[in-house]
Amino acid sequence: MPYATASQDHATRHRLAPLLTPRSVAVVGASAREGSVGHLTLAQLMRVFSGSIYPVNPNYEELEGQRCYPDLAGLPEAPDLAVLCLPNAALEEAVAAAIDRGVRALTIFASGLLPDDRDPPLNERIRARCQEAGVELCGSNGMGFYNYAEGVAVCGFRGSQTILKGGVALITHSGSVVSALADCEERIGFNLVISAGNELVTGLADYMDYALSRSDTRAIALFMESARKPQDFARALEKAAARGIPVVALKVGRNARSAELAFSHSGAIAGSDGVYQALFERYGVIRVDSLDEMATTLQLVSQPRKAAPGGLASLHDSGGERGLYVDLAERAGVPYAVVSEETEARLAALLDPGLLPTNPLDAWGTGRDFQTIFTESMVALAEDPAVGLVYFCFDREGAGILDPAYVAAFEAAADRSEKPFAIVTPRHGTGHDPGDRRLAAKGYPVLDGDWWSMKAAAQFFAWRDFQARGPMTPPQGPEESLVSQWRQRLSQGALSEDDALSMVAALGLPAAVRRTAESWQEVEAAAEALGYPLVLKTAAPGIAHKTEADGVRLGIGTLAALRTAYEDLSSRLGPAVLLAKEAPPGEELAVGALWEEGFGSLVVLASGGIAVESEGDAVFLLAPFDAQTARRGLARLRVYGRLAGLRGRAAADLDALSDALARFSAGVAALGPDLKELDVNPLRVGAEGFLALDALARGGEAAS
Repeated sequence: MPYATASQDHATRHRLAPLLTPRSVAVVGASAREGSVGHLTLAQLMRVFSGSIYPVNPNYEELEGQRCYPDLAGLPEAPDLAVLCLPNAALEEAVAAAIDRGVRALTIFASGLLPDDRDPPLNERIRARCQEAGVELCGSNGMGFYNYAEGVAVCGFRGSQTILKGGVALITHSGSVVSALADCEERIGFNLVISAGNELVTGLADYMDYALSRSDTRAIALFMESARKPQDFARALEKAAARGIPVVALKVGRNARSAELAFSHSGAIAGSDGVYQALFERYGVIRVDSLDEMATTLQLVSQPRKAAPGGLASLHDSGGERGLYVDLAERAGVPYAVVSEETEARLAALLDPGLLPTNPLDAWGTGRDFQTIFTESMVALAEDPAVGLVYFCFDREGAGILDPAYVAAFEAAADRSEKPFAIVTPRHGTGHDPGDRRLAAKGYPVLDGDWWSMKAAAQFFAWRDFQARGPMTPPQGPEESLVSQWRQRLSQGALSEDDALSMVAALGLPAAVRRTAESWQEVEAAAEALGYPLVLKTAAPGIAHKTEADGVRLGIGTLAALRTAYEDLSSRLGPAVLLAKEAPPGEELAVGALWEEGFGSLVVLASGGIAVESEGDAVFLLAPFDAQTARRGLARLRVYGRLAGLRGRAAADLDALSDALARFSAGVAALGPDLKELDVNPLRVGAEGFLALDALARGGEAAS
């Protein structure tokens, strides 16, 4: 007997099929009490499910016209899925009974928390039992799931009955997001909605893999706290990218930070979120900052038309609002298309006198034949080679209704083009206008909110550009003998600055010429060898951030000044110092590396100097990466304009710098967990090249 409707190719054979496309479902704790979890679960399942349903509750003989069984043991067959609508105290016994009966999957709504629980706690005991038996589990502490295309509704809470079926798979750690998006947004077409809960057994990556096995999945939406199976999560993202399925993620908990990473600036600015930024960058994940932005972006990226080359074109019926959209586009980084003279001539022939034939276009004049003017203007904009997306921007009427004449003009234009079109209203409507739903079902997004619509356009173009990239080809890592040498040094814990700079040079970033000394005689000899002007720094062990200990002296130009500086440092911080020739002027970058358990090696690029943590100007990249990835990362830093020669400054050799950063990333990846943290701050970058001037590194426990 096939699973459910058996319409989704590989999904019917996926290992999650017993959970998400079951042939039979037992509702344990089914109830006749209105509003209870047991009642809602049974009623919603019966409305849509065509397989066998078995209510289980010893207090009833019949429920909803179905025979009710006293326990799982009495069922005529072992159901694929058992839904436990039970309090926490009854879960352990019910899980054991389900496994004994041969149930292949479970869903648990309750939290799995008991007062004064023993060790291991209930959730861990349930996890162990299910994993041992090979049973998939949705929950605990979740709202269940909807598999709309297959007619499966397993949810103990009242949901919408007017879902637009489509190709978006929503997977969320927050059950409330099911209500916020699936139940309250009627313009997004879903094929799958899953409240993952505590992910005791089945998690984010597993659900993504299932969604990617379906031929109807057009986009995946994630509301996530963390990836509990990082490597599986990365593989799922890689699979989505390879198949051209956009992943839209709202990742919460950016500011949490463990104390172990306080050693370096890189650790401090990466926080617990840097690795996710790097992971999302690697696989083209569309990261959003709010549910409004997620809903708007999902509508745009899940519609059937792909973004064409070029920028945005927008048509308006208001000159003032047109100006607003120009401002918002600049803020969001959305390029407005510069249309051709031919397109401007076509527009001029349509418009009333006094209206400028340009993009963005205000096309409302006297109101004469406005419907034709709107339609033909949108067609002219869409046919311009510089346009990749067309927005028709206007306000809703009373009660949130879209003006039918405006909608007709929009459809007439959009139907004549293969480029993506969307209606944009500056403020949020209800999304319940039947016109909204009809357009969405036809594949034409209706986007509410001027800012969120502009952010969605930026995300739409970014996804297009990600797909256009060629395969990444990182350089080869250093020779194994060199890697082994530095692994051995790192196994001893933190390196001295001199050793750290030597390692940085070995990994591909040139380091300043320097000498160490532990007496005035050695300092004097080092100065004679290096030449002035000099930098003098303490080399006392245990001082990671020398400026905070007042352990750095710059611009030393004479022997007398050197002696004064050395006597000060040695009297306060000890005799060990490091001397270096002062580097040529330039901009300062910070380059760091971290090992993130479960994810791998991470490289941090940031504005350098003492403001590395305070400016919040940082990019995170998974190692290894290629020179093109390094260049894109640098371009996202505020310092990039100065590096590129802004306002008459001498430009740095950004190609050479990008190549060096790529080699550095390959070396970092080769060291892997042996390199816990590394800071290069600053990396001085100028027209004469680039030099690592200061570095700290530690390994130690990372190698275990």
